[in-house]
Amino acid sequence: MIFQDYLSEAAVQYGLSLSSHQLNQFTLYYNLLVEWNEKVNLTAITEPKEVAVKHMIDSLSCCESEVFLPAAAVIDVGTGAGFPGLPLKIFRPDLKLTLMDSLQKRLTFLEAAVQSLGLEGVTIVHARAEEAARQKEYREKYDVVVSRAVARLNVLAEYCLPFAALGGYFVALKGAQYEMDMKEAEKAVFLLGGGSPRVRCLYLPGLEDKRAIIYIKKEHITASTYPRKAGTPEKKPL
Repeated sequence: MIFQDYLSEAAVQYGLSLSSHQLNQFTLYYNLLVEWNEKVNLTAITEPKEVAVKHMIDSLSCCESEVFLPAAAVIDVGTGAGFPGLPLKIFRPDLKLTLMDSLQKRLTFLEAAVQSLGLEGVTIVHARAEEAARQKEYREKYDVVVSRAVARLNVLAEYCLPFAALGGYFVALKGAQYEMDMKEAEKAVFLLGGGSPRVRCLYLPGLEDKRAIIYIKKEHITASTYPRKAGTPEKKPL
């Protein structure tokens, strides 16, 4: 089987409907990922079946319509090779997407991918989250802030919640240790203006490990003291 077949099969198993155009876009994205990965360290996962499930379907697993409203402004913090942002944009072209990362090499890949895929309404930003979240053009400007496998939740909350508009959502894609992660992050989420987390557990097609999507609604404006200066959230988590 080829990548497109694996993705099509996994999407059906997960209950997602992908058009032939979307399948073609995902396939092109996969081909670019593998090609660029030879010169830029983008991902350790390159086998077609694994990429289809562990990158593409995993990225789409967070896309709830009541959170990702029509034409929502979405920022993917620490996007890396574009996950979950680019799969979400392919699946939901109406989303206004910002991809943010601190490594220029990754962003060069993303610029090439966005152009090759013919995607519109995508902004690419080279910045550290702690610094960008203090800039007026980004702070509390997004309906949805997503991040996948970047850091522990107490650290990730300080990176991400300052970007969320009041009433918007911070959405974290987490692995099997999510319960410990959430308990550790209770204080940080409260301090940064987040409400009580809502968790949706899931299994990806063909995989036995449990994963979770954590949805945190922004209920209060984030205090101007956050995020702290670059490097501090990781060294001294809230």
